[in-house]
Amino acid sequence: MTALALRGADAVRRGAAGVRWYVTSLMGDTAYARYCAHLRRDHADAPVPTEREYWRARHAAADARPGARCC
Repeated sequence: MTALALRGADAVRRGAAGVRWYVTSLMGDTAYARYCAHLRRDHADAPVPTEREYWRARHAAADARPGARCC
């Protein structure tokens, strides 16, 4: 491959990685991992919930405060 083609392919890969990061962040796919990191960093003695417990509590909180979200 030529150098130009390699740069183009690299740009496409970086662009795709950026789109993937944006979509996963927007959809909340990284929310549990971010929450676990927060707990370990700021509340080291707090128990870390399972992913199922986390999502159940998150959805229960959202249902309890329907005005706190956009839709």
